[in-house]
Amino acid sequence: SFGTGNPAPWNETMRPGDNKWTMTIFGRDADTGEAKFGYQKTPHDEWDYAGVNVMMLSEQKDKDGKYRKLLTHPDRNGIVYTLDRTNGELISANKLDDTVNVFKSVDLKTGQPVRDPEYGTRMDHLAKDIRPSAMGYHKQGHDSYDRKRQL
Repeated sequence: SFGTGNPAPWNETMRPGDNKWTMTIFGRDADTGEAKFGYQKTPHDEWDYAGVNVMMLSEQKDKDGKYRKLLTHPDRNGIVYTLDRTNGELISANKLDDTVNVFKSVDLKTGQPVRDPEYGTRMDHLAKDIRPSAMGYHKQGHDSYDRKRQL
């Protein structure tokens, strides 16, 4: 699995739509390279988050006690995503902490972030105290997974 970066130009009014395939986690078949799924974390990224950070792979039990192959990705947009890495199903999407304000939440059924328009970067609006900033919440530093504690 790997992630793609932000769309350009940064001025969001110059590129309408979701800017598909940017800010996306791709799952590929390791033998053929064929894309198995794509999950776009920040459609129409207007903050320059470029979420290409590390993807942690694990196998964990779900609520029914079955093991699932998971991918966990703490993104620069302030959300930690967990997907089923076999099919791209979104399992969870939670704020890293309460300071994240560009999104109110992520709808687990649609996978779409619920934006707070107060923190958008439109040209007709002066947004202040945007969190995370353009530097992002989580940089490219590596994370790890503890198999014993399943954390």
